[in-house]
Amino acid sequence: MSTIAAWPSRAEMWLDQRGKGAWIAAMVLGFIFFWPVGLALLAYMIWSKRMFSKCQGRLAHHDRHAEMNQMRMRRYGFRPSGNSAFDAYKADTLDRLESEQDEFEAFLKRLRDSKDKAEFDEYMDERARAAKSEGHEEGPEPGRGAY
Repeated sequence: MSTIAAWPSRAEMWLDQRGKGAWIAAMVLGFIFFWPVGLALLAYMIWSKRMFSKCQGRLAHHDRHAEMNQMRMRRYGFRPSGNSAFDAYKADTLDRLESEQDEFEAFLKRLRDSKDKAEFDEYMDERARAAKSEGHEEGPEPGRGAY
């Protein structure tokens, strides 16, 4: 791909790395300098769902780049090389790596879930201990013993 054709994807990756604020700033600057550019950026942000995405942070950033990497792999990774044995090996290897990645991400999710459950259980145990200790400390008021 020539450098002229590659600059939009590089600009998109650069803006994605900086987040939604960079996209909005680029859109505003586009409207200021040449309104069709700002309008085109606004349309692209709405079309690609960048404008209304609710999830932010590292996980959203990772997911967005994982999707871009998968698109890039589909675009460039499966061009036939002319050698059918190599193409079959490459397809098998990419499928294996993709399944390993999915399994690892599932493992990480289970790990996060178990950690969250352990933290919640610990919180509930602390809360129960605090409620028990408050119940033992209060007891009958001084001078008003139980008859």
